[in-house]
Amino acid sequence: MSAREEHARVERAARWLSDRVGADRCAGVELAMVLGSGLKSFVDALDDRVEVPFSDVPEWPRPKVEGHGGAVVFGAVGGAPVVCLTGRVHLYEGWSPSEAVRCVRTVRLLGARRFLLTNAAGGIGDGLAAGDLMVLTDHLNLTGQSPLAGAHEEAFGPRFPDMSEVYSRQLREHLLASGEGLKRGVYAGLLGPAYETPAEVRMLRGLGADAVGMSTVHEAIALKAMGAELCGMSLISNLAAGISEQPLSHDEVIEAGRAAAARMTAVVSGLCRRFA
Repeated sequence: MSAREEHARVERAARWLSDRVGADRCAGVELAMVLGSGLKSFVDALDDRVEVPFSDVPEWPRPKVEGHGGAVVFGAVGGAPVVCLTGRVHLYEGWSPSEAVRCVRTVRLLGARRFLLTNAAGGIGDGLAAGDLMVLTDHLNLTGQSPLAGAHEEAFGPRFPDMSEVYSRQLREHLLASGEGLKRGVYAGLLGPAYETPAEVRMLRGLGADAVGMSTVHEAIALKAMGAELCGMSLISNLAAGISEQPLSHDEVIEAGRAAAARMTAVVSGLCRRFA
């Protein structure tokens, strides 16, 4: 698929959502969020909700992973208009990088300027424990792929976008001020779906990673190229292989998300209120 065809798909999805939800509501969003594994229950905190299944939106791929939702939800938190994607698609499911970022590109095209990208991640850095919330200071894209590769489409941003501050310092400070005990760190995005080996975790630690997962980095690259202001937060769902003696499982990730839902809701709600 060409970059021009991809842009046409994003435009079709944006026009459909604008007609379905209302142009003013779409354009008035103060914060857009992607909710990672086990974190979809945040939408229960939204007032005046309008929920649209991914399957209804033309051109949108549908999440297939357990623990992810599959809807775009418009609403408000503390008076601030927000939109949440209760799930995402991943490269390991067979989607291309462009398909993996199609939903966030659509929301950006609708007018959202600020984004919070959340995920569940394995903890690598010193001082991290299961249940911690880590605010992203930077990332490592170790997937070997990029949503910007291939033919250039000007509507998706410059050919060579600056990535010296992917995660906005100002938004990051707002997020850190919205809760107590939040950690900071670098997130490493890998292809998956297998969890990392202990040797790979040692490599990642040597590269400066504090947490590791299988998402987020492509969304961040695509949105930064489109001029969005970003922040990110990882729920440390478990300690990575070789750090914890316990075998890793996706069920553990989902359960950690459920356990941390109330705390995450409080932190993100506090962030949203700053834009009311």
